[in-house]
Amino acid sequence: MKRHSSFLILCAGLAAVGVQATTVIPPTFDQLVSEAELIFQGTVTSTRSQWTGEGAERCIVTQVTFSVEESLKGEPGPTYTMQMLGGTVGAETIEVTDAPRFKVGDRDILFVEHNGNQFVPLVGIMHGRFHLQTDARGREIVTKDSGASLARVDKLGTDERAALAGPALSAIDFKLAIRQRLSQLGK
Repeated sequence: MKRHSSFLILCAGLAAVGVQATTVIPPTFDQLVSEAELIFQGTVTSTRSQWTGEGAERCIVTQVTFSVEESLKGEPGPTYTMQMLGGTVGAETIEVTDAPRFKVGDRDILFVEHNGNQFVPLVGIMHGRFHLQTDARGREIVTKDSGASLARVDKLGTDERAALAGPALSAIDFKLAIRQRLSQLGK
């Protein structure tokens, strides 16, 4: 219950001041892997926005449900639902700038933390989401939330330009890098 209350207090605070641009220092690859409670590959199967709370604590949240294809850290189960601040109910919209926007059919690798306790339950907000796309050669590659192809995990959070420079990293190689780092961390 306390977990839900802290999220509602956050809703009230954001509703009172309005949601502005989000500035987030990009996490390093090590931070993504170590800070995530769950890391999984999944496909969005549904999104549902609804009002929550009452009075000054009333806000819109969106439940994003994934079919889990592969778990890399933790045990999300066969489906997993994240709760995020924002969404549209009827004619009312609450939008969190720079927060990832999910739609049914999206395939992602996600680094999840504090689901239900923070407004975007991903390590580094948009930095904790990596899209899976098919390139012109039919290879499944990894892109950042911005759509830019990821080339090097070792440059994430330290040199974002270098992280995107070079041939796109395959989904297989990205997951291998995650597993190797988890093994190094003893997780």
